[in-house]
Amino acid sequence: MEVLNGKALKLKTRLTDSILKTITKSKLIGRILNTDIDEVMVYWGRDEVRALHSLGFKSAPPAPMKYNWTGIYKPMSHQMTTAEFLSTYDRCFLLSEQGTGKTCSAAWAADYLMTLGEVKRVLVICPISIMHAAWKEDLARSVMHRKIGIAHGVKEVRKRVIQSDAEFVIINYDGIEIVMDEIIAGGFDLIIVDEANNFKSTSTRRWKAFNKIMNTMKPKLWMMTGTPAAQSPEDAYGLAKLVSPDRVPKYYTQWKEMVMQKVTQFKWVPRPQAKDIVFNALQPAIRFTKEQCLDLPDMVFTRRDVELTAQQISYYRKMKKDMLMHAAGEEVSAVHAAANLNKLLQISCGAVYSDTGEVLRFDASNRLNVMDEIIDEASKKTIVFAPFRHTIEMIRDHLDARGIKTSYIHGDVSPVKRGEIIKDFQDCPDTRVIVIQPQAASHGITLTAASSVIWFGPTSSVETFLQANSRAHRNGQDTKVTIFMIQGSPAEERMYDMLDKRVESHASLINMYKEILQM
Repeated sequence: MEVLNGKALKLKTRLTDSILKTITKSKLIGRILNTDIDEVMVYWGRDEVRALHSLGFKSAPPAPMKYNWTGIYKPMSHQMTTAEFLSTYDRCFLLSEQGTGKTCSAAWAADYLMTLGEVKRVLVICPISIMHAAWKEDLARSVMHRKIGIAHGVKEVRKRVIQSDAEFVIINYDGIEIVMDEIIAGGFDLIIVDEANNFKSTSTRRWKAFNKIMNTMKPKLWMMTGTPAAQSPEDAYGLAKLVSPDRVPKYYTQWKEMVMQKVTQFKWVPRPQAKDIVFNALQPAIRFTKEQCLDLPDMVFTRRDVELTAQQISYYRKMKKDMLMHAAGEEVSAVHAAANLNKLLQISCGAVYSDTGEVLRFDASNRLNVMDEIIDEASKKTIVFAPFRHTIEMIRDHLDARGIKTSYIHGDVSPVKRGEIIKDFQDCPDTRVIVIQPQAASHGITLTAASSVIWFGPTSSVETFLQANSRAHRNGQDTKVTIFMIQGSPAEERMYDMLDKRVESHASLINMYKEILQM
């Protein structure tokens, strides 16, 4: 395929009749001598590119799109290319890695289509953890002239937001079934799905509800995930059925036979050609890896919000009440403030030491689920920094139950054993995660096998925070590093704020403590 003067595409094809019939702005140039192949010229426009794709031809989007890149960010080159791609296709995949700025790319593309009158309302479906911290914040910084609403909470609240004049509505996965009728009647002509692997299984109620929405509304659909079919080629089926159903068989069992082969009564393994089959099924698609993004910062910092469970909230409130009573009765010392803040952080992370030294575990399933989301989306290995020993043990039990091979380092692990664990993490492809107490890894350790760093809870030391992040971001790292900070309580949010500003918590510990008690 050749581009002529930036305005037309010249194709060599045997599908001349189909092209001329489908695309108005096309014409036959002539037949290549002694062949049955024609040369056809097609206008290089967005509608024409879409039509060519439907006939099996791949073409770059017509560039550049005429758009005033709004917001406080200057778009990076790969973000502009991504936005042009998304705005070209009604249904497509954005498969770029974590930390490559997918949300802003999608926001700009959607806003561009709004300026053309092709889109009036956008529904963003994503995990709860990134509704505020990623989507709302990025939309507010990139397309701040648009009205944004978050449809989360009880059904009436969700309905009110969907029925409002918000141009971008953000909702979590499990919320779509609750307000399915309102979504269908909501006038959404573009749906953006972030972390789309949540729709990989066609047998779930979630997938069936979303499929009904798609079949009823027939909107544009952009599905975003950095790890399509990461666990198995089977996982691509549910995604392809939503975006490009003509590229996969009608039934899942047929798909499984295509990409998997049975080696024992209970064991299936991917067929040699599975990767190519999956690639062809998940089209049209665009993907940038972090190393391809030359203008991307070496480290990308992002926060993930998590809701404390009912049990955590109950204990957190009780602890705050006791602290308020104490603070009102006498002057608070820095030592006492630090100890109490530590208790709040322990509750937020899921386990706390009692006065008798026993460990009380709380239901921290929401936080563990957010950690799982990040691990599953990671293109390389993952480091999890957990500030408390009992939290590491809770994470260990959780990841063991998931069957994820994980290494662990805390203060009681000997230097010799640490060296063995680190070597295994760096060299063994089966070890996907390493969980570390940050004080035990803030100096002298290289963990460049990972490109994702998760802070399960914050540390109180800026130096520890910076040094721990540098375990992955150092000589030998071949890609960009993304730092994820999980926050679920005011204490954690305030602590991360101080780390962002490079303010040592002990410098204003008492003031911070009093602020948190009032939040």
